[in-house]
Amino acid sequence: MIAAVDVDYRDPSAVAALVLFSDWPDPAPAREVTATVSAVKPYQPGMFFERELPCIEAVLRAAGVTPDALVVDGYAWLAPGRPGLGAHVHQALGGRVPVVGVAKTPFASAAGAVPVLRGQSLRPLWVSAAGVDVNDAAAAVRSMHGPYRVPTLLQRVDRLCRDAP
Repeated sequence: MIAAVDVDYRDPSAVAALVLFSDWPDPAPAREVTATVSAVKPYQPGMFFERELPCIEAVLRAAGVTPDALVVDGYAWLAPGRPGLGAHVHQALGGRVPVVGVAKTPFASAAGAVPVLRGQSLRPLWVSAAGVDVNDAAAAVRSMHGPYRVPTLLQRVDRLCRDAP
């Protein structure tokens, strides 16, 4: 199974959401899970992973699965040798789970990120990866279901965490 995760912050708490699906082009999730994290660290520039990683770990525990691949909202690498959220998640999972970072905005130093155009959008998604070739990750994101810039299941996980009570 492939999992996509996202987090909605409601300081001082957060809701993490996860959607599971069998294959990259799947139009609908096989399963959805949310987890509430009662206390999260405040945002600190350059240290976003310290805030997001515990939430991702919580929703993975709640789901009770180790996915074959994990998609995060953000970058795997912020610059060569400078890990982003995806690389930190990859490391936290013991390097066993490939992590694909999908960012909606460019990050100047993320030179290894691959731009992916989808639908009619002229603005790319920025795909980076830890534990898998970035070009393979970009092809997987390109193949995801949906006619819009952001794939259907990434829209779904975003909505799931925002709409959770």
